[in-house]
Amino acid sequence: MAEPNIGLDENARVAVAEALTRVLADSYALYLKTHGYHWNVVGPQFPVLHALFEEQYRELWAALDVIAERVRALGRFAPASGAEFAKLAAIESTEKTPPPADQMVKNLLEGHETLIRRAREALETADDADDAASEDLLTQRIQTHEKTAWMLRAMIE
Repeated sequence: MAEPNIGLDENARVAVAEALTRVLADSYALYLKTHGYHWNVVGPQFPVLHALFEEQYRELWAALDVIAERVRALGRFAPASGAEFAKLAAIESTEKTPPPADQMVKNLLEGHETLIRRAREALETADDADDAASEDLLTQRIQTHEKTAWMLRAMIE
């Protein structure tokens, strides 16, 4: 496959693609956790949390494709296995036994905050590379995760 001729040198493209790959891995880990919680939440908050978690995992699912396609546009391959994602992700995988609903909310908050920090690191890399397209994508992801974190935080405070 020919290298992209998009105005970014190879070192810049590789650095940004690697940073985006880490964001992708964390997004995938958080997607899996959120979807699992959607299936397994119980208790008096079930209707609200079941619907909220569905909204969140659907948003994350859509984001996975956008992030992976940006990695491909930069001329790199996106990870495509659970093992690759697990190696790259800072977010821990879902527990074997689902936690209580209030702990699910806390765990998801922690996951979104981890992802925000990871996306900020990637944003700095994209800024250093003068990669406006990746900066825009990452800015949108940060905004989405900050809003989600705020909503989750409001449920536990």
